Amino acid sequence: MPQHLAVTAGLFVVTAIAEIVGCYLPYLWLKDRAPAWVLLPAAASLALFVWLLSLHPTAAGRVYAAYGGVYVATALAWLWAVDGIRPSAWDIIGSAVAVTGMAIIMLAPRG
Repeated sequence: MPQHLAVTAGLFVVTAIAEIVGCYLPYLWLKDRAPAWVLLPAAASLALFVWLLSLHPTAAGRVYAAYGGVYVATALAWLWAVDGIRPSAWDIIGSAVAVTGMAIIMLAPRG
């Protein structure tokens, strides 16, 4: 079970990075901070995001719900690493709540 949890969490983090890159590049283009060609890797990154979500063996709706918690934490790491803005204590608390929700969804006993 711990190995499965680590693989699932790692897959969620990679999935979140793919989604963030796929959205961040068009954002840069729209803000006139990047050329239009960045839309091509953005599209590829979003396609990778969808494919990565499909790798989870459980029901899609449950995967999407649980993924949201990891996305929040990854987005805050992106905020710090890429945007250079250190997350506040409130950001960290909110992220911990979201990740706790993800853990409850993914680790709940199923019959």
